[in-house]
Amino acid sequence: MVAQLQTPALNVPSDLPYTVPGLVQVFTSGQRNFFTDVMAQALRIAGQGTSVLIVQFLKGGINQGHDRPMQLGENLDWVRCGLPGCIETSDIDESQKNSLLDLWHYTQAVVAEGKYELVVLDELSLAINFGLIPENEVLDFLEKRPSNLDIILTGPNMPEEILDIADQITEIRRSHRP
Repeated sequence: MVAQLQTPALNVPSDLPYTVPGLVQVFTSGQRNFFTDVMAQALRIAGQGTSVLIVQFLKGGINQGHDRPMQLGENLDWVRCGLPGCIETSDIDESQKNSLLDLWHYTQAVVAEGKYELVVLDELSLAINFGLIPENEVLDFLEKRPSNLDIILTGPNMPEEILDIADQITEIRRSHRP
């Protein structure tokens, strides 16, 4: 006899009488090699039914601008700059800068709509440090975000003013143990 598996129906009310305040989390490191950990967290949360947006500011190369988001499952949208390659330096041409700014404006707009419950802004610190996205705009964005929105910011050398308002800071270090 074969047992039939059933998924229990979740009767979660859509309008809770209270809101859970969102957190600003920062993942930072001297290296640029920890996005896998953040991506795993985003995938796990999306798999549990939470709407997630991942924005990679300095990555391109796969014809995936903000007007062509990649969807992973029902709950995870993933967007990158609409560039043929990645941004490695602050010395970029006007079309590259416009693509990055288009992505930033798109991110601000969809966050204001309240479509997502978690937003990951990958390598945002580098975009700020390269002078491509003004830090004061990021601070304003974080202040005006929907109150229940969780945001994860990643990148090396996160600006101090952003660290000051973060609810959680995770600094990833390499261990040189034999």
